[in-house]
Amino acid sequence: MNLAENYLKSCIKEFKGLKTLGEKSFSQIKDEDFFVSLDDESNSIAIIVRHLSGNMISRWTDFLTSDGEKEYRNRDEEFERLFYTDKDDIMSRWEKGWKCLFDTVGSLKEEDLLKDVYIRKEKHTVPEAINRQLTHYGYHIGQIVFMAKHLESRNWKSLSIPRGKSKDFNEEMDKKSKGKK
Repeated sequence: MNLAENYLKSCIKEFKGLKTLGEKSFSQIKDEDFFVSLDDESNSIAIIVRHLSGNMISRWTDFLTSDGEKEYRNRDEEFERLFYTDKDDIMSRWEKGWKCLFDTVGSLKEEDLLKDVYIRKEKHTVPEAINRQLTHYGYHIGQIVFMAKHLESRNWKSLSIPRGKSKDFNEEMDKKSKGKK
């Protein structure tokens, strides 16, 4: 596997990891929790998902041939609190955005990494544009995890290594690595 293939494979793995973190967070909250905001300046999980989906569809549609900020996108509307929706609509938006991303990134070839793309008329190499989105989505997935964890509080099941369990986790990883040798 060459460097370009490795990079694209790694990006897909990281995007899938972010999607999974979001979905594991969703699975721990009640349907109505998707619409809770901590205060007037905070976004609900539903709003964050709506924004992520809007961003993904805008950025990844015609990725190599058109500006990533599409004229049809209304970014400000993604953050409006009063929109009529339910959990099914939110999950549909979630899946639609990720599908657009995975279809596009999965179709990229080695030679595409040498191309330039534009986001809001700002020039990026393809790797820069991908990295920009990985960072952006990681930021928002972190917000989703924080909100879900806050809402579930004591019932929260850790998405990584639970508190006080680092030593146990490291010992388990050590056993697994010795078994592979």
